[in-house]
Amino acid sequence: MTHYYRPLVQTDPNRPTDALPLAGGWAWFNEVEVLSRDSAPQRVSARQAPAEVLERLTMSRPNIAGLSMDRPQIMGILNVTPDSFSDGGQHDAPEKALLHARAMLGQGADIIDIGGESTRPGAAEVPVDEEIRRTAPVIEAIRGEMSVPISIDTRKEPVARAAVNAGGDLVNDVAGFTFDPGLAPYCATHGLPVCVMHAQGDPETMQQDPRYDDVLLDVYDFLDERVAALEAAGVDRAQIMVDPGIGFGKTVEHNLALLKRIALFHALGCPILLGVSRKKFIGTLGNAPEPADRAAGSVAVALAAVAQGVQVLRVHDVFETRSALNLWQAVRG
Repeated sequence: MTHYYRPLVQTDPNRPTDALPLAGGWAWFNEVEVLSRDSAPQRVSARQAPAEVLERLTMSRPNIAGLSMDRPQIMGILNVTPDSFSDGGQHDAPEKALLHARAMLGQGADIIDIGGESTRPGAAEVPVDEEIRRTAPVIEAIRGEMSVPISIDTRKEPVARAAVNAGGDLVNDVAGFTFDPGLAPYCATHGLPVCVMHAQGDPETMQQDPRYDDVLLDVYDFLDERVAALEAAGVDRAQIMVDPGIGFGKTVEHNLALLKRIALFHALGCPILLGVSRKKFIGTLGNAPEPADRAAGSVAVALAAVAQGVQVLRVHDVFETRSALNLWQAVRG
């Protein structure tokens, strides 16, 4: 029987002397929830977990793309597409994109994530040449003016190559490095940090009746396998972030199950990136049909994730997220 170990995370700054640090960051734990596919969850002392699990849960995460993983980081979304679900067409020219990048940096973004292919439900694949045309000039313009880390949101090796040549620092693949077999070796050869995300199906089909045996454990197993595959391809595990892929082939119930126990993914020994910003389930639960009205709900979920030790928040609303995070940290002490 395979067991999974979720740290029961605490953020009280008055931590006990025997508390275990979570990923070397701001949170801690003394207990874990033991999960399996065959029995009910059990709550036990963290010291009952296997030694290798405790090592992955407690060890400090190295910097990624120059970002310290011992504090929450904000990844600002810059979609240079005509058809993204929330901001399509708003920044799809280099001049407009550069203005938005400046604004996000001023609002407190730590890294900017640039995407030239919409991955909204039902979106069609964008040809490689078009995706490069949309993204590379924007990255070059930003890099010419700012030192902020830049992530390229792509499934394709030629797009990543053009982005890195233009000044990109990190590859964020929503397909979990399963779409283009050349992408992982390219990242390994060039020593690039990566983010590997779970998705069930591709954007065109992913929301057509998604099903899981156990969504939390299925997503964990997928990410565990993909991290191992990236390591086998030569990517340093210390340079891998994981993303459970909220909204990518998931129902509202699936999303909530992942968010409720997202701390499980710390057991992979990698920083966790969470992208929930303005997604449909936030509109459904928060009574906000229009994506632009979902900032409050997006921030609420982001803060709940930070309270579980999530290191990177991928957001549209940088100002609101940074402001809320500053207050959360101040009140927490």
